[in-house]
Amino acid sequence: MNVNLSTHDLRLKDAAHHFHPFTDHGSLGLDERRVVTRADGVWLWDSDGNRIMDGMAGLWCVNVGHGRQEIVDAVRAQMSELSYYNTFFKTTTEPAIHLAEKLAEITPPQFNMAFFGGSGSDGNDTVVRMVRTYWQIMGKPEKKIILSRVNAYHGSTVAGAALGGMAGMHGQGGVIGDIQHIMQPYWFGEGRDMSQDEFGIHAARALERKLDEIGEENVAAFIAEPIQGAGGVIIPPETYWPEVQRILDERDILFISDEVICGFGRTGSWFGCETYGTRPDMMTMAKGLSSGYLPIGAVMISDKMAEVFHGKGGEFFHGYTYSGHPACCAAALANLEIMQREKLVERTANDIGPYLQERWKKLGEHPLVGEARMKGLVGALDLVPDKNDLSKRFSPEGAAGNLTRDHSFNNGLVMRAVRDRMIICPPLTLSHEEADELVRIASKTLDDAYADLKRQGMAAG
Repeated sequence: MNVNLSTHDLRLKDAAHHFHPFTDHGSLGLDERRVVTRADGVWLWDSDGNRIMDGMAGLWCVNVGHGRQEIVDAVRAQMSELSYYNTFFKTTTEPAIHLAEKLAEITPPQFNMAFFGGSGSDGNDTVVRMVRTYWQIMGKPEKKIILSRVNAYHGSTVAGAALGGMAGMHGQGGVIGDIQHIMQPYWFGEGRDMSQDEFGIHAARALERKLDEIGEENVAAFIAEPIQGAGGVIIPPETYWPEVQRILDERDILFISDEVICGFGRTGSWFGCETYGTRPDMMTMAKGLSSGYLPIGAVMISDKMAEVFHGKGGEFFHGYTYSGHPACCAAALANLEIMQREKLVERTANDIGPYLQERWKKLGEHPLVGEARMKGLVGALDLVPDKNDLSKRFSPEGAAGNLTRDHSFNNGLVMRAVRDRMIICPPLTLSHEEADELVRIASKTLDDAYADLKRQGMAAG
């Protein structure tokens, strides 16, 4: 590796050779490229030495914080023993065995089997194949349609993008057949003419209405995130999930809980389905499984489904080169050991979660904020141009969010902009002092953005 390169030199090399994901390459200027060089705890440092709080835990994933030597040591030890072998053709490895057993231990009781991949995206590809194969084995091949929600995110592979409900991704080849979408439970954006409880019931019954429209005999499964993360941290009203579960109990379809973001403590339970009391047949997981230290994902398969595949399924023609990669499994096992030893799930539910929630929600009093919401350690701020008329939205959409995001980064805090919503998802190791600093920077960021937006005539005041 080249050493002692300046930030400018690194940016030049990046611009010449690195095609970034989820990036408008036409507008990506040289000076906008951030070069992150190291991290520790909840902090990042860039190539100019600036310290920045990682308010997004990397990409929703670094639950145990950066720089955990135990994980580094576990990976090094495993790679010294067995750096790689596949799990195809009746073969396994000790780390894959132990991780599958650990996941059976910490997931809800209906789950005892894990299928390994490399990410949440390929996990949801697996889900599509598996639920349709399941119904073929059951003698109901007509059950092919998978229902999802508008503005959901289930990955960026073709199947993952099709499952998700984001029009931009659909417009770039992210469409496959037999996937349909229902409304999202976004009260602030779509339901303020009702109470939250009323809207929760109304949004849940969109599932029932869709099943009646297309016939449940044609529907294989419903997939949903407990909280829609990349869609802007859409936290459903408390009435939503109990009503969805009632509908699922009455219908012959499978339920997949996408736990890629909500899993591993993010909502104050090990899994978001436990927070909301749902009973899925499958769970997709990744991100917090290894806290992002190495890429790994898993699909948990309920006993009901596993018995069908084991009993009369024959060969399932599906898998990945890196399914159950031993070093990635070792990283995940070390990560989960830290989470259990430090009681990070319980801490999110009973300590740092409530502490940050109380302070975060006070940001809702800011003149730029229409709603501040948080569950566990995942939160959002809906930005509005006029607090006295919450029906108004910024035009063009996303301009206020991008401006606020840039102020936040310059102030020393990574917040993500989803159109005109600012979202955070800090490591579960966040201290009280760091939570105070996070809110302080977020408040200053709102002040800075509000001043700019008023000068531009985009915000009232």
